[in-house]
Amino acid sequence: MKPQPAVIIFDVNETLSDMSPMASRFEDVGAPGHLARAWFAALLRDGFALAASGDSAKFAVVGAELLRDVFRGVTLDRDIDDAVAHVMSGLGQLELHPDVAGGVRGLSGAGFRLVTLTNGSNQLAETMFSAAGIRGEFEALLTVEDAPAWKPVRSAYEYAAEICGVEPHEMLMVAVHPWDIHGAARAGLQTAWVNRSGAAYPSYFAAPGQVVGSMQELSESLSAQG
Repeated sequence: MKPQPAVIIFDVNETLSDMSPMASRFEDVGAPGHLARAWFAALLRDGFALAASGDSAKFAVVGAELLRDVFRGVTLDRDIDDAVAHVMSGLGQLELHPDVAGGVRGLSGAGFRLVTLTNGSNQLAETMFSAAGIRGEFEALLTVEDAPAWKPVRSAYEYAAEICGVEPHEMLMVAVHPWDIHGAARAGLQTAWVNRSGAAYPSYFAAPGQVVGSMQELSESLSAQG
């Protein structure tokens, strides 16, 4: 059995936040809702490309510029600047998945140190957690904007470990994204994949240390191991 982690570190976008309402943001401006997923995938792609080449850019900057490309050829019901602003503002109004608040409180109550590490802005997490009444459960909200590179580059996870004053192997990375699990594992972290949808885990990525269907399940699993 692996030792209990000293720090549990959470991805934010999609892992904690429910991003499905972003589809309606696209529809609000006259664009098909399915473009939301394509836009977010492209955003991650370009962020990863920057990281792989040793560069970086803010999540919001990449996201806004990509929206202009996504909206090319789409008949919008407003000026493109207003359309981009409307979609981007939706990120700040996202809510947590239903399983998150209870699971976070359970982990905090069990004595675990909790932090986040997002490729986006930590202000989004600050707003979302405060609205849900769980901001106080987190020791720190970290962003790769302060790290050497975006996740899943090793230095992003090492930055989080350094800030928390622990070794990478003492941290447990919790994420819905297999690429995040892979990056964390390669950086020496313990990992937990949150699989709410019943998807298959890609065989070409490092396997997660554990698989859970919800944050509540993760809380119960770790508490039982304690």
